[in-house]
Amino acid sequence: MHPSTNAHTYKRYQGYNMPRNQKDKYDNNGSSRRMHSYMSPEDLAAGKKSLWTEMEITGTIRNLSPNLFKLTNLTALYLKNNLLLRLPSDISTLTNLRSLDITNNKLRTLPAEIGDLINLRELLLSHNNLRMLPYEMGKLFNLMVLGLQGNPLNKDIMSIYTEPNGTSKLLTFMLDNLQVTTPAPPQRPWIPLTRPTRDHPTCLFTVMCYNVLCDKYATRQMYSYCPSWALSWDYRKKGIMDEIRHYAADIINLQEVEMDQFYNYFLPELKNEGYAGIYSPKSRAKTMAENERKYVDGCAIFYRVSKFTLIKEHLVEFNQLAMANADGLEHMLNRVMPKDNIGLAALLQTTEAAWENVPDNMTMPAQPVLVCTAHIHWDPEFCDVKLIQTMMLSSELRSILEESAHTLRVANENMNLDASSIQLVLSGDFNSLPESGVIEFLNRGQVSQDHKDFKDFSYKSCLEKISGCDKPNEFTHSFKLASAYSADIMPYTNYTFDFKGIIDYIFYSKQTMTPLGLLGPHNADWLRDSKIAGCPHPHIYSDHFPLLVELEMESTVGPPQQQQINGIISHR
Repeated sequence: MHPSTNAHTYKRYQGYNMPRNQKDKYDNNGSSRRMHSYMSPEDLAAGKKSLWTEMEITGTIRNLSPNLFKLTNLTALYLKNNLLLRLPSDISTLTNLRSLDITNNKLRTLPAEIGDLINLRELLLSHNNLRMLPYEMGKLFNLMVLGLQGNPLNKDIMSIYTEPNGTSKLLTFMLDNLQVTTPAPPQRPWIPLTRPTRDHPTCLFTVMCYNVLCDKYATRQMYSYCPSWALSWDYRKKGIMDEIRHYAADIINLQEVEMDQFYNYFLPELKNEGYAGIYSPKSRAKTMAENERKYVDGCAIFYRVSKFTLIKEHLVEFNQLAMANADGLEHMLNRVMPKDNIGLAALLQTTEAAWENVPDNMTMPAQPVLVCTAHIHWDPEFCDVKLIQTMMLSSELRSILEESAHTLRVANENMNLDASSIQLVLSGDFNSLPESGVIEFLNRGQVSQDHKDFKDFSYKSCLEKISGCDKPNEFTHSFKLASAYSADIMPYTNYTFDFKGIIDYIFYSKQTMTPLGLLGPHNADWLRDSKIAGCPHPHIYSDHFPLLVELEMESTVGPPQQQQINGIISHR
């Protein structure tokens, strides 16, 4: 979910994050009153409603009325040129404040609760009697203008503040030194959906999908609400690995894994836990020097060797597919081809130990399963690219299944096996909301050729070669897929300050797989009561939440009389 620069995801794209610079040394000690507009008697007589979001209180005020803190609609509060000795902790109720001016008062301290005003862009505290600042001010990650001149603050604080980009450095220093008092979140609940079958052999296995947020995207510019130490990869990777070990999925699909971290961290750590794995970085790695290539992120698939064996791995490179199918079409060459996202697939087979309810006199044939993970382009302005990448992925998976069925038939002549016998699990960070064309295509098996996500670009000639067109004016695929998660169970899989929504998914072959249970969301009360502005957080190690589902799989291979049709429509 990243461009080639350091911008990260859909939610960051929507965010407001202006740079801080030396202009933020704001000293507003003037005595001029603010200009106001008043409702005329005619407007008042006509019943015009007053809607105001700013308030100015000036004079010789020593104390603030508690009623002030009921005005939660305020976005600006001007208290300059008064005699205030303290700012009540109830200031924390004014969470919509963008501007707070307390210049030229008698303040000696600030309440820790000022750190709850996370929407503040401007905080003017000049010419008071402040000798220290609460570390909670480090939580004001949207702050761009900070006035501190004319206070007897200690030299350490002022030396940071007077540096170039001093406001940003001071806030970082304060956040990094703020003690974490937030309790660890409650365990995410396991949500049972149905009971497993007991009257015939089935294979039960769990699948995890997790975008781990690679190190180069985890910057203070993107996640300024998170302490630097909690953003560091050395800190986060341990928490991520603890999560993976705790949930102990049989198949683990990861996105945003840097090449160096796969080979030197994830693979050796998980090998000790009984897994084997495959990996590929994004396509750009091919053009980079060795010392740069190791920092390119990509996708990884791990599988528990006691339940699965690897037959073959497959890489799906969307830029190569776009180039091969462009036919000179400008939109394919200029919009789709430059994006180097990938899909990674592992053709697995079950082991004997993977099956349950097997009679003593029966041997289960190895069931082939194609496991695929993908990381689709991030930018919401390129919803056409997301949809086309997903359609290209679907087409490639169909080809992989047909090729795999041929290979397996040659190796197992006594089996009646075709592409419809190979089951499919597809998961990843699709950077697409549930109502998008991407998810409509995967869930319904079709999408209109004039879907709004194609924008005003004409891709029809290219996409007719890539995708099926079994219905008039529809692009189709032949998989029968269902999503393990729904919005009523998991309201968001990605949780940042600027964006909270569902963009990660696990799909499965719905005709031969049944979800038995899944991992529920983080506790909403904890997120609210702990005032979690976004993730990562010292207790949550990525901006994505891992998904986990337990699936029960029926066998679709064997002698002709035993064969069943799985999640792919058979065209025999």
